[in-house]
Amino acid sequence: MGFRCGIVGLPNVGKSTLFNALTETAAAQAANYPFCTIEPNVGRVAVPDPRLDRIREIAKSAQEIETQLEFVDIAGLVRGASKGEGLGNQFLGNIREVDAIVHVLRCFEGGDVTHVEGRVDPIADAETVETELMLADLDSLEKRVPNLAKKAQQGDKEAKVQASVLGQALELLRASQPARLTRPRDEEEKRALERAQLLTAKPVLYVCNVDESDAAAGNALSARVFEKAAVEGAKAVVISAAIEAEIATMAPADRPEFLSDLGLEETGLARVIRAGYDLLHLITFFTAGPKESRAWTVAKGAKAPQAAGAIHSDFERGFIRAETISYDDYVACGGEAGAREAGKLRSEGKDYVVQDGDVMLFRFNV
Repeated sequence: MGFRCGIVGLPNVGKSTLFNALTETAAAQAANYPFCTIEPNVGRVAVPDPRLDRIREIAKSAQEIETQLEFVDIAGLVRGASKGEGLGNQFLGNIREVDAIVHVLRCFEGGDVTHVEGRVDPIADAETVETELMLADLDSLEKRVPNLAKKAQQGDKEAKVQASVLGQALELLRASQPARLTRPRDEEEKRALERAQLLTAKPVLYVCNVDESDAAAGNALSARVFEKAAVEGAKAVVISAAIEAEIATMAPADRPEFLSDLGLEETGLARVIRAGYDLLHLITFFTAGPKESRAWTVAKGAKAPQAAGAIHSDFERGFIRAETISYDDYVACGGEAGAREAGKLRSEGKDYVVQDGDVMLFRFNV
Protein backbone atom coordinates (compact mmCIF):
# COMPACT_ATOMS: atom_id res chain seq x y z
CA MET A 1 0.00 0.00 0.00
CA GLY A 2 1.19 3.50 -0.82
CA PHE A 3 -0.95 6.48 -1.60
CA ARG A 4 -2.16 8.22 -4.71
CA CYS A 5 -1.62 11.98 -4.87
CA GLY A 6 -3.16 14.23 -7.49
CA ILE A 7 -0.96 17.18 -8.47
CA VAL A 8 -3.27 20.15 -9.11
CA GLY A 9 -3.08 23.90 -9.54
CA LEU A 10 -3.69 26.66 -12.03
CA PRO A 11 -1.99 26.35 -15.42
CA ASN A 12 1.69 27.27 -15.65
CA VAL A 13 2.59 26.97 -11.96
CA GLY A 14 5.07 24.11 -12.42
CA LYS A 15 2.86 21.03 -11.98
CA SER A 16 4.19 19.05 -14.91
CA THR A 17 7.78 20.12 -14.23
CA LEU A 18 7.38 18.81 -10.69
CA PHE A 19 5.76 15.60 -11.90
CA ASN A 20 8.57 14.97 -14.37
CA ALA A 21 11.14 15.52 -11.65
CA LEU A 22 9.35 13.35 -9.11
CA THR A 23 9.04 10.42 -11.45
CA GLU A 24 12.35 11.09 -13.23
CA THR A 25 10.59 10.85 -16.55
CA ALA A 26 9.50 13.20 -19.27
CA ALA A 27 6.07 11.60 -19.53
CA ALA A 28 4.21 14.86 -18.92
CA GLN A 29 4.83 17.60 -21.47
CA ALA A 30 5.81 20.77 -19.62
CA ALA A 31 4.91 23.72 -21.83
CA ASN A 32 4.11 27.38 -21.34
CA TYR A 33 0.42 27.24 -22.18
CA PRO A 34 -2.72 25.92 -20.45
CA PHE A 35 -3.86 22.32 -20.84
CA CYS A 36 -0.56 20.89 -22.06
CA THR A 37 -1.54 17.94 -19.87
CA ILE A 38 -4.87 16.77 -21.25
CA GLU A 39 -4.87 13.21 -19.95
CA PRO A 40 -3.68 12.60 -16.40
CA ASN A 41 -0.17 11.21 -16.33
CA VAL A 42 0.53 8.65 -13.64
CA GLY A 43 3.96 8.00 -12.20
CA ARG A 44 5.15 5.69 -9.46
CA VAL A 45 8.14 6.71 -7.38
CA ALA A 46 10.20 4.82 -4.83
CA VAL A 47 10.16 6.16 -1.29
CA PRO A 48 13.75 6.82 -0.20
CA ASP A 49 14.39 5.38 3.28
CA PRO A 50 17.96 4.98 4.58
CA ARG A 51 16.70 2.41 7.11
CA LEU A 52 16.05 -0.02 4.26
CA ASP A 53 19.67 0.28 3.09
CA ARG A 54 20.87 -0.61 6.59
CA ILE A 55 18.48 -3.56 6.92
CA ARG A 56 19.59 -4.98 3.58
CA GLU A 57 23.23 -4.64 4.63
CA ILE A 58 22.62 -6.50 7.91
CA ALA A 59 20.40 -9.18 6.35
CA LYS A 60 22.79 -9.60 3.41
CA SER A 61 19.78 -9.53 1.08
CA ALA A 62 20.30 -9.97 -2.65
CA GLN A 63 18.14 -6.90 -3.36
CA GLU A 64 16.02 -4.25 -1.71
CA ILE A 65 12.59 -3.04 -2.77
CA GLU A 66 11.30 0.33 -1.65
CA THR A 67 7.66 1.05 -1.04
CA GLN A 68 6.15 3.29 -3.71
CA LEU A 69 3.92 6.31 -4.08
CA GLU A 70 1.75 7.18 -7.04
CA PHE A 71 1.51 10.71 -8.42
CA VAL A 72 -1.11 11.80 -10.93
CA ASP A 73 -0.40 14.94 -12.94
CA ILE A 74 -3.81 16.53 -13.48
CA ALA A 75 -4.22 19.30 -16.04
CA GLY A 76 -4.54 22.88 -14.78
CA LEU A 77 -7.84 24.05 -13.37
CA VAL A 78 -9.35 27.43 -14.29
CA ARG A 79 -12.27 29.49 -13.07
CA GLY A 80 -15.53 27.79 -14.06
CA ALA A 81 -14.11 24.26 -13.85
CA SER A 82 -17.03 23.22 -11.64
CA LYS A 83 -19.33 24.11 -14.56
CA GLY A 84 -17.20 22.33 -17.12
CA GLU A 85 -14.98 25.24 -18.20
CA GLY A 86 -11.53 24.26 -19.46
CA LEU A 87 -12.40 20.55 -19.59
CA GLY A 88 -13.34 20.96 -15.93
CA ASN A 89 -15.58 17.92 -15.61
CA GLN A 90 -12.81 15.59 -16.71
CA PHE A 91 -10.29 17.24 -14.38
CA LEU A 92 -12.58 17.13 -11.38
CA GLY A 93 -13.27 13.47 -12.07
CA ASN A 94 -9.51 12.76 -12.02
CA ILE A 95 -9.18 14.54 -8.66
CA ARG A 96 -12.03 12.48 -7.23
CA GLU A 97 -9.96 9.30 -7.70
CA VAL A 98 -6.93 10.35 -5.60
CA ASP A 99 -6.29 10.01 -1.85
CA ALA A 100 -4.71 13.43 -1.33
CA ILE A 101 -4.29 16.67 -3.25
CA VAL A 102 -0.82 18.07 -3.86
CA HIS A 103 -1.60 21.70 -4.64
CA VAL A 104 1.28 23.39 -6.49
CA LEU A 105 1.39 27.16 -6.01
CA ARG A 106 3.58 29.61 -7.88
CA CYS A 107 5.72 31.47 -5.34
CA PHE A 108 8.22 33.11 -7.66
CA GLU A 109 8.14 36.44 -9.49
CA GLY A 110 9.25 37.14 -13.05
CA GLY A 111 10.63 34.51 -15.35
CA ASP A 112 9.50 33.55 -18.84
CA VAL A 113 6.43 31.63 -17.68
CA THR A 114 3.18 33.56 -18.04
CA HIS A 115 0.71 33.29 -15.15
CA VAL A 116 -2.75 32.45 -16.47
CA GLU A 117 -4.33 35.35 -14.53
CA GLY A 118 -1.52 37.83 -15.10
CA ARG A 119 -0.32 38.11 -11.48
CA VAL A 120 1.59 36.17 -8.83
CA ASP A 121 -0.56 35.56 -5.75
CA PRO A 122 -0.39 32.00 -4.36
CA ILE A 123 -3.19 32.59 -1.85
CA ALA A 124 -5.56 33.80 -4.58
CA ASP A 125 -4.50 30.83 -6.73
CA ALA A 126 -5.26 28.42 -3.88
CA GLU A 127 -8.64 30.03 -3.31
CA THR A 128 -9.48 29.87 -7.02
CA VAL A 129 -8.93 26.11 -7.15
CA GLU A 130 -10.54 25.51 -3.75
CA THR A 131 -13.61 27.50 -4.81
CA GLU A 132 -14.07 25.37 -7.91
CA LEU A 133 -13.77 22.20 -5.85
CA MET A 134 -16.25 23.53 -3.27
CA LEU A 135 -18.73 24.51 -5.97
CA ALA A 136 -18.53 21.02 -7.47
CA ASP A 137 -19.13 19.44 -4.03
CA LEU A 138 -21.93 21.88 -3.28
CA ASP A 139 -23.69 21.03 -6.53
CA SER A 140 -23.37 17.31 -5.77
CA LEU A 141 -24.64 17.48 -2.17
CA GLU A 142 -27.54 19.83 -2.85
CA LYS A 143 -28.90 17.09 -5.09
CA ARG A 144 -28.10 14.17 -2.80
CA VAL A 145 -28.80 15.34 0.75
CA PRO A 146 -32.55 16.09 0.32
CA ASN A 147 -33.10 12.59 -1.11
CA LEU A 148 -31.13 11.02 1.73
CA ALA A 149 -33.14 13.01 4.29
CA LYS A 150 -36.40 11.65 2.83
CA LYS A 151 -35.13 8.08 2.98
CA ALA A 152 -33.92 8.64 6.55
CA GLN A 153 -37.42 9.79 7.59
CA GLN A 154 -38.79 6.59 6.09
CA GLY A 155 -36.55 4.52 8.41
CA ASP A 156 -33.58 3.79 6.14
CA LYS A 157 -30.70 3.45 8.64
CA GLU A 158 -27.92 3.82 6.08
CA ALA A 159 -29.55 6.93 4.64
CA LYS A 160 -29.83 8.37 8.16
CA VAL A 161 -26.06 8.04 8.64
CA GLN A 162 -25.34 9.57 5.25
CA ALA A 163 -27.84 12.39 5.70
CA SER A 164 -26.26 13.31 9.04
CA VAL A 165 -22.63 13.53 7.96
CA LEU A 166 -23.23 14.82 4.41
CA GLY A 167 -25.71 17.35 5.76
CA GLN A 168 -22.93 18.69 7.98
CA ALA A 169 -20.60 18.85 4.96
CA LEU A 170 -23.27 20.70 2.98
CA GLU A 171 -23.62 23.37 5.66
CA LEU A 172 -19.86 23.88 5.67
CA LEU A 173 -19.79 24.28 1.89
CA ARG A 174 -22.66 26.77 2.00
CA ALA A 175 -20.51 28.76 4.46
CA SER A 176 -17.59 28.63 1.94
CA GLN A 177 -15.64 26.11 4.00
CA PRO A 178 -14.21 22.79 2.70
CA ALA A 179 -15.80 19.46 3.55
CA ARG A 180 -12.55 18.29 5.22
CA LEU A 181 -13.68 20.30 8.27
CA THR A 182 -16.61 17.88 8.72
CA ARG A 183 -16.45 16.01 12.04
CA PRO A 184 -18.02 12.53 11.77
CA ARG A 185 -19.52 11.33 15.06
CA ASP A 186 -18.47 7.70 14.67
CA GLU A 187 -16.86 5.18 12.32
CA GLU A 188 -20.08 4.72 10.35
CA GLU A 189 -20.25 8.42 9.53
CA LYS A 190 -16.52 8.47 8.77
CA ARG A 191 -16.94 5.67 6.21
CA ALA A 192 -20.00 7.39 4.71
CA LEU A 193 -18.00 10.60 4.25
CA GLU A 194 -15.15 8.68 2.60
CA ARG A 195 -17.53 6.88 0.24
CA ALA A 196 -18.99 10.23 -0.85
CA GLN A 197 -15.61 11.07 -2.46
CA LEU A 198 -16.03 14.79 -1.89
CA LEU A 199 -13.26 16.78 -3.52
CA THR A 200 -12.79 19.15 -0.59
CA ALA A 201 -12.77 16.32 1.97
CA LYS A 202 -9.38 15.17 0.72
CA PRO A 203 -6.27 16.18 2.70
CA VAL A 204 -4.17 18.90 1.07
CA LEU A 205 -0.43 19.40 0.76
CA TYR A 206 0.57 22.83 -0.54
CA VAL A 207 3.79 22.78 -2.56
CA CYS A 208 5.37 26.24 -2.83
CA ASN A 209 7.31 26.38 -6.09
CA VAL A 210 10.08 28.96 -5.61
CA ASP A 211 13.16 30.20 -7.48
CA GLU A 212 16.42 28.32 -7.01
CA SER A 213 17.73 31.07 -4.72
CA ASP A 214 14.80 30.58 -2.32
CA ALA A 215 14.81 26.77 -2.29
CA ALA A 216 16.49 26.48 1.13
CA ALA A 217 14.54 29.04 3.17
CA GLY A 218 11.50 30.01 1.07
CA ASN A 219 10.35 33.60 0.61
CA ALA A 220 7.57 36.00 1.59
CA LEU A 221 5.10 34.35 -0.79
CA SER A 222 5.72 30.84 0.55
CA ALA A 223 5.49 32.15 4.13
CA ARG A 224 1.91 33.25 3.42
CA VAL A 225 1.10 29.76 2.16
CA PHE A 226 2.51 28.19 5.33
CA GLU A 227 0.29 30.50 7.40
CA LYS A 228 -2.75 29.43 5.38
CA ALA A 229 -1.86 25.74 5.79
CA ALA A 230 -1.47 26.14 9.56
CA VAL A 231 -4.95 27.67 9.86
CA GLU A 232 -6.50 24.87 7.79
CA GLY A 233 -4.64 21.99 9.40
CA ALA A 234 -3.03 21.27 6.02
CA LYS A 235 0.66 20.75 5.24
CA ALA A 236 3.07 22.83 3.16
CA VAL A 237 6.57 22.36 1.77
CA VAL A 238 8.96 24.54 -0.25
CA ILE A 239 10.59 23.20 -3.38
CA SER A 240 12.11 24.51 -6.57
CA ALA A 241 10.69 22.51 -9.46
CA ALA A 242 13.58 23.74 -11.61
CA ILE A 243 16.12 22.29 -9.16
CA GLU A 244 14.19 19.03 -8.92
CA ALA A 245 14.15 18.76 -12.72
CA GLU A 246 17.92 19.24 -12.80
CA ILE A 247 18.51 16.68 -10.04
CA ALA A 248 16.41 14.14 -11.95
CA THR A 249 18.93 14.19 -14.80
CA MET A 250 21.97 13.65 -12.51
CA ALA A 251 23.69 10.46 -11.54
CA PRO A 252 22.77 9.58 -7.92
CA ALA A 253 26.40 9.97 -6.81
CA ASP A 254 26.48 13.60 -7.98
CA ARG A 255 23.32 14.72 -6.19
CA PRO A 256 24.58 15.20 -2.59
CA GLU A 257 27.28 17.69 -3.62
CA PHE A 258 24.85 19.57 -5.86
CA LEU A 259 22.32 19.84 -3.02
CA SER A 260 25.01 20.90 -0.57
CA ASP A 261 26.13 23.73 -2.87
CA LEU A 262 22.56 25.02 -2.80
CA GLY A 263 22.31 24.80 0.99
CA LEU A 264 19.90 21.86 0.81
CA GLU A 265 20.11 18.66 2.86
CA GLU A 266 17.64 16.62 0.80
CA THR A 267 15.63 16.68 -2.40
CA GLY A 268 12.19 18.19 -2.70
CA LEU A 269 10.90 14.68 -3.36
CA ALA A 270 11.98 13.60 0.11
CA ARG A 271 10.19 16.58 1.67
CA VAL A 272 7.03 15.94 -0.33
CA ILE A 273 7.02 12.26 0.69
CA ARG A 274 7.58 12.99 4.39
CA ALA A 275 4.85 15.63 4.40
CA GLY A 276 2.54 13.27 2.50
CA TYR A 277 3.14 10.45 4.96
CA ASP A 278 2.39 12.80 7.84
CA LEU A 279 -0.71 14.14 6.10
CA LEU A 280 -2.18 10.69 5.48
CA HIS A 281 -0.97 9.16 8.76
CA LEU A 282 1.13 6.47 7.08
CA ILE A 283 3.99 4.42 8.51
CA THR A 284 6.58 2.00 7.11
CA PHE A 285 7.39 -1.53 8.24
CA PHE A 286 10.02 -3.86 6.81
CA THR A 287 10.57 -7.49 5.90
CA ALA A 288 14.08 -8.92 5.50
CA GLY A 289 15.62 -12.16 4.26
CA PRO A 290 18.33 -13.58 1.98
CA LYS A 291 16.39 -12.85 -1.21
CA GLU A 292 15.22 -9.32 -0.44
CA SER A 293 14.73 -6.58 2.12
CA ARG A 294 11.52 -4.67 1.48
CA ALA A 295 9.63 -1.66 2.79
CA TRP A 296 5.83 -1.66 3.08
CA THR A 297 3.36 1.12 3.88
CA VAL A 298 0.30 0.87 6.14
CA ALA A 299 -1.91 3.39 7.89
CA LYS A 300 -0.88 4.45 11.37
CA GLY A 301 -2.88 2.34 13.82
CA ALA A 302 -2.93 -0.72 11.53
CA LYS A 303 -2.82 -4.04 13.35
CA ALA A 304 -0.54 -6.95 12.52
CA PRO A 305 -3.04 -8.85 10.31
CA GLN A 306 -3.59 -5.70 8.21
CA ALA A 307 0.16 -5.34 7.75
CA ALA A 308 0.30 -8.99 6.69
CA GLY A 309 -2.48 -8.24 4.20
CA ALA A 310 -0.37 -5.48 2.64
CA ILE A 311 1.96 -8.27 1.50
CA HIS A 312 -0.69 -10.79 0.45
CA SER A 313 -4.35 -11.32 1.28
CA ASP A 314 -3.59 -14.96 2.24
CA PHE A 315 -1.26 -13.69 4.97
CA GLU A 316 -4.07 -11.70 6.54
CA ARG A 317 -6.70 -14.40 6.13
CA GLY A 318 -4.54 -17.10 7.75
CA PHE A 319 -2.67 -14.85 10.20
CA ILE A 320 -1.29 -16.67 13.26
CA ARG A 321 1.31 -14.29 14.67
CA ALA A 322 3.98 -11.73 13.75
CA GLU A 323 7.58 -12.07 14.87
CA THR A 324 8.55 -8.44 15.39
CA ILE A 325 11.77 -6.51 16.03
CA SER A 326 11.98 -2.72 16.30
CA TYR A 327 14.34 -1.12 13.78
CA ASP A 328 16.69 0.14 16.51
CA ASP A 329 16.89 -3.32 18.09
CA TYR A 330 17.41 -4.96 14.69
CA VAL A 331 20.41 -2.71 14.02
CA ALA A 332 21.81 -2.90 17.57
CA CYS A 333 21.61 -6.69 17.63
CA GLY A 334 22.98 -7.20 14.13
CA GLY A 335 19.83 -8.71 12.68
CA GLU A 336 17.20 -11.32 13.45
CA ALA A 337 19.45 -13.96 15.06
CA GLY A 338 21.06 -11.45 17.39
CA ALA A 339 17.70 -9.94 18.32
CA ARG A 340 16.32 -13.39 19.10
CA GLU A 341 19.29 -14.18 21.34
CA ALA A 342 18.97 -10.84 23.14
CA GLY A 343 15.26 -11.33 23.74
CA LYS A 344 14.36 -8.41 21.48
CA LEU A 345 12.28 -10.48 19.04
CA ARG A 346 8.63 -10.39 20.14
CA SER A 347 5.79 -12.71 19.15
CA GLU A 348 2.77 -10.47 18.56
CA GLY A 349 -0.85 -11.47 17.98
CA LYS A 350 -3.83 -10.10 16.10
CA ASP A 351 -4.25 -7.04 18.34
CA TYR A 352 -0.69 -5.77 17.96
CA VAL A 353 -0.54 -2.22 16.54
CA VAL A 354 2.30 -1.96 14.05
CA GLN A 355 4.95 0.66 14.83
CA ASP A 356 6.94 2.67 12.29
CA GLY A 357 10.19 0.84 11.55
CA ASP A 358 9.11 -2.60 12.74
CA VAL A 359 10.94 -5.49 11.04
CA MET A 360 8.35 -8.27 10.78
CA LEU A 361 8.04 -11.93 9.84
CA PHE A 362 4.49 -13.26 9.53
CA ARG A 363 3.38 -16.78 10.45
CA PHE A 364 0.18 -17.84 8.76
CA ASN A 365 -1.84 -20.87 7.74
CA VAL A 366 -4.38 -21.08 4.92
